[in-house]
Amino acid sequence: MERLLGITMMLLSRRRVNAQTLADKFEVSHRTIYRDLETINAAGIPIVSFTGSDGGYEIMEQYRIDRQIVTLDDLQSILAALKGVRASLDDEEMDGLLTKIKALVARSEQKQLEEAGDTLIFDTNLWHGGGIKDRTILAQLRQASKNRTVVSFAYTNTDGEAEQREVEPIGLAWKGYAWYLYAYCRLRGDYRTFRLSRLDGLRVHMERFANRGVRMEELDARWGNQERGPEIELTLLFRPRLRVRVEETFGADRVEVREDGSLLVRASYPNNHWLYGMILGYGADVQVLEPAAVAARIRTVGAQIAAIYEGAETDAAVT
Repeated sequence: MERLLGITMMLLSRRRVNAQTLADKFEVSHRTIYRDLETINAAGIPIVSFTGSDGGYEIMEQYRIDRQIVTLDDLQSILAALKGVRASLDDEEMDGLLTKIKALVARSEQKQLEEAGDTLIFDTNLWHGGGIKDRTILAQLRQASKNRTVVSFAYTNTDGEAEQREVEPIGLAWKGYAWYLYAYCRLRGDYRTFRLSRLDGLRVHMERFANRGVRMEELDARWGNQERGPEIELTLLFRPRLRVRVEETFGADRVEVREDGSLLVRASYPNNHWLYGMILGYGADVQVLEPAAVAARIRTVGAQIAAIYEGAETDAAVT
């Protein structure tokens, strides 16, 4: 029954699916898939088959599934996710969608939903909150992506260098703790990801662009080409007092507690600016054991920071 329901939901969410895809997804033979499709069809859900290179199976276009297959718990999860996205986008369309989802709840269940309250909060805003400017940029870029409208902005990279970009926006993605724009960059002649916090002077143009045939899912699969960079193996040694923080950051399974209480961590991270900022954030409570090149760079940056304040103590004493 679980497999039959899973196949039905896949067919409802996609235009057409072939037998091989279904067999791989549910780890069964083609024969089992054919038998399952016959069972679903016999249950009153009309499945149509197509032959040829683009062949496969799909549910008849006019068919719609009854809301009863979606439980009250399912609706609560959907509402929680939508509320979180609305908090960032501040989009009127989201308000309308929330109203429609709530309308699916039967009157007998509405009181139960109200009494239960929210058991899950999904909020893409940081603790310090998102300003009106952030929400405005998100709304503008989302609309430009839907309308296929060219946008331009000044973009600052991790080295602090600003450059004017003109792009064809594809969509927005929330990654880790930040919003990113997926777009075709006319300056680079390829697809790029742009962190929204580094955008300035956003302009939405009247020019529309043709669909290049690349989907968000494809871009997401090659996520991080210019943001992450190549990964390196790190060995870090932390002071005992940081145990809670280290276990929260790296995971308790990666933390080796030594006899003296110090904490040994082995992890892989992209070799970029974020890595050195993360290590320096622990101050004198961490030591980079490997690789030597990372340790040398941390030592150099530490010396540069110390040089900035060398005269500060003397000046303060004189004052």
